[in-house]
Amino acid sequence: MPNMTSMPGGAVNSPTMPDPTICSILMSMPDIPLDQIPPSCLCSHCKGITGPKGDQGDRGLPGQKGDLGEKGHSGGTGLPGIKGSRGYKGPLGPQGEDGICPASCKSVPGPPGLQGSSGPAGARGLPGVQGPMGQKGMKGPKGDLGTPGNPGMDGLKGDQGEQAMCNCTDGINGTNGLPGDQGLNGDKGDDGAQGDKGSMGLKGMQGDLGVRGVPGPCSTPIKSAFSAALDSPFPAPNWPIPFIRVILNQQGHFNPEMGMYTAPVNGTFVFSFSLAVSGKPVIVGLYKNFDRMAIATEVNNLSSATMTVVLHLLVGNKVWLQVKDANFNGVIAGDDYISIFSGFLLYPDSCEMTMFGREGPGSRDELPKGEYTWNKSSQTTTPQP
Repeated sequence: MPNMTSMPGGAVNSPTMPDPTICSILMSMPDIPLDQIPPSCLCSHCKGITGPKGDQGDRGLPGQKGDLGEKGHSGGTGLPGIKGSRGYKGPLGPQGEDGICPASCKSVPGPPGLQGSSGPAGARGLPGVQGPMGQKGMKGPKGDLGTPGNPGMDGLKGDQGEQAMCNCTDGINGTNGLPGDQGLNGDKGDDGAQGDKGSMGLKGMQGDLGVRGVPGPCSTPIKSAFSAALDSPFPAPNWPIPFIRVILNQQGHFNPEMGMYTAPVNGTFVFSFSLAVSGKPVIVGLYKNFDRMAIATEVNNLSSATMTVVLHLLVGNKVWLQVKDANFNGVIAGDDYISIFSGFLLYPDSCEMTMFGREGPGSRDELPKGEYTWNKSSQTTTPQP
């Protein structure tokens, strides 16, 4: 309990400030409610107006004394003894009047202190590491041309030197020197005048006969070319295919009704054809005088069988096309599909030419004699799709 001081006349003075140690013990005990802790312990900075002292409460029973701990070994600090149980709480006395605290318990900061004296200067730091070299700057613009300097003044003429004195005597003649090195060749001289013409020499022996030259072109070029189209589809098998729609046949060497071309001269010729195919496959052969020279095969629908052949023909030889049989006759013709047979003379063997008219060897009366069948031949070509 806090100590009380009695005043004369029975007045009781305000309780003295509690011992800080006691406040610390009371605050550390969790079982003591805050209303049992003196206000001075709760707010050490606040001092309220002391209210009238309440009646003293009954003294509580003393707490049981804790058992004495075992004595520790000499030289070492023993463990603390077991805390004794708390005594019974006495009856609560009447609550005193509330004290008055200032507006704030926080301390007011004082004015700033005087500035301290400057400390000693620190030691000089080590030099920094050299940084990387910067990029080369751009070339500056060319400076203006400076003004020419003023010409210098002529120097003064020097004094004439003293005339030398000559005390010379004639020496003895020396020996002849050695011959010098050969000099460089001189420049080429100008051409001399042309000499007189000499006498004619003897006639030389006759030389060997030279190689015969290439024959010159014919005075009148030999021309022969044709191109014709199929007029109706599915031509008859084992018979020359007629190409009625003539595109070019100025020399008349092609018979459109029979589909036959007659060579007008010995030479090399080029023939080509492109036949439209639909409905069934096509096997077509190019013939020279009943000898099948080449075969073209096409099995795809809505495609074409094409070929180009170079042949050497004698005058009067005939060339035509024919299909194998009805099972391989898908050749078609029309406005949207066209089948064409063409040929021309590449170059002749000689300039002699036998001219045939449209009613000449290409007519039906002069058809080559032979059997129009699909004979055997090893020259076969199948166009790739």
